[in-house]
Amino acid sequence: MQQIDVRTGSREELVDITDTVQKIAAESGVSEGALLLFCAHTTGAITVNENADPSVMRDIVVNMAKLVPRSGDYRHAEGNSDAHIKSSLFGPSLMLIISGGRVQLGTWQGVYFCEFDGPRSRKVWAQVLPGA
Repeated sequence: MQQIDVRTGSREELVDITDTVQKIAAESGVSEGALLLFCAHTTGAITVNENADPSVMRDIVVNMAKLVPRSGDYRHAEGNSDAHIKSSLFGPSLMLIISGGRVQLGTWQGVYFCEFDGPRSRKVWAQVLPGA
């Protein structure tokens, strides 16, 4: 298992970790298999989305705040219930295909760490799984 360290700078943001994910796949020596990514936090998540236009990440953050506002009918004492809900909507893990020693992504796709309760230092665990 490898660890990807992510430092976020604001309460809510999506951080592109595609290059690091590709490096882990390439350095693993696995030509065909999979890469499992797991976010070790209850207020963070992992997703795949467009990486060509940065306004897409902005649109996701802004509109998730409208879908799940920071203030609401929450009882969780820490004041970050919205972050827990958002992380559940996106999910804590991804399974990505490795082929030819590279993570296979569509032309416009990238891998993102989703921060919903920052700024913080975060961890994403990565495990390469060789093909059978």
